[in-house]
Amino acid sequence: MSSSTREFTLNDFDFHLPESLIAQHPTAVRSASRLLDGRSHPATDRIFRELPELLQSGDLLIFNDTKVIKARVFGEKASGGKIELLVERVLQNNEVVAHMRVSKKPLPGAKIHLCGGLKNGGFEATLLGRWPDENGPLFHLSFKGNNGETPYDLLDQFGHLPLPPYIERHQSTGDDPNEAQDTERYQTVFAAHPGAVAAPTAALHFDESVLAALQAKGVERASVTLHVGAGTFQPVKTENLAEHTMHSEWYDIPMSTLAAMERCRQRGGRIIAVGTTTVRTLESWAKYGNVTGNTSIFITPGFQYQVVDMLITNFHLPKSTLMMLVSAFAGYEHIMGMYQHAIAQHYRFFSYGDSMLLERKR
Repeated sequence: MSSSTREFTLNDFDFHLPESLIAQHPTAVRSASRLLDGRSHPATDRIFRELPELLQSGDLLIFNDTKVIKARVFGEKASGGKIELLVERVLQNNEVVAHMRVSKKPLPGAKIHLCGGLKNGGFEATLLGRWPDENGPLFHLSFKGNNGETPYDLLDQFGHLPLPPYIERHQSTGDDPNEAQDTERYQTVFAAHPGAVAAPTAALHFDESVLAALQAKGVERASVTLHVGAGTFQPVKTENLAEHTMHSEWYDIPMSTLAAMERCRQRGGRIIAVGTTTVRTLESWAKYGNVTGNTSIFITPGFQYQVVDMLITNFHLPKSTLMMLVSAFAGYEHIMGMYQHAIAQHYRFFSYGDSMLLERKR
């Protein structure tokens, strides 16, 4: 049975990954990471700085220009109990939505003293309730600083970078000797719009030298914004993929990017998405017609791509929705073969890991 007609289950996207291949730190130079060129079979081992040689004049690269915020913050309840917040989304009126780690959940109206609280130079949160409704998994809070700061200001001053759970750092206390390096490297060089709690990791490989080479090659650049949420690490728990509830993330596509895509099509260029978040943004627009809003699009094999011709992406978690997305894009058998090659050749996996270049299976 071909991959286009078979019914996939969760176990189809499982594979054994040696723990030693999970990258704990970035490469010394962004573009010195490895690139597995999967445009043909078998795939070819390359270095990321070779990317401009693999693209053509007239192609269009589309990046996600979201900026990771210091979303993890520590404090205590009025009773003295320790509490940790991971801000998932910043709303209007100094309100936020957050995950909460605490021994006993506080009730609506409770005050939370963060980083010492207002009297000790920190700030205060008031619990408004659950989100998106009274039975929701997240918590709705308002933030208050001493000088009218916005939540972004307060998080930038007092928060800590929310690294993925598979990167081993001292994240339970906020005492992390690697934080200065992570603050720079777990952020793209063109990050512009704060709001993400996870980086669009495929874009971490780009540095100024690669961007300059792409420009010299005649490759056009454009951007979208999708604020990556913690739900991107949410495991799929149902063997039947249709039963999985996909997380929701906010995105925006500028009119200038839509115009760039139209020019690219007219000249016969290819639209190249940098990262799965860019894919989800563009294909959400194509499927539903909204240039801004929330997307919970779930892409699995059989999905009909309408926009993206090529994809640059990192290596993903076993049984993850992103494994399903890239399998839908380049073909299940091809992706599983590339992953086995990457493991055999000791590629580095996940956020600080290496990348691959894929072409859409027609």
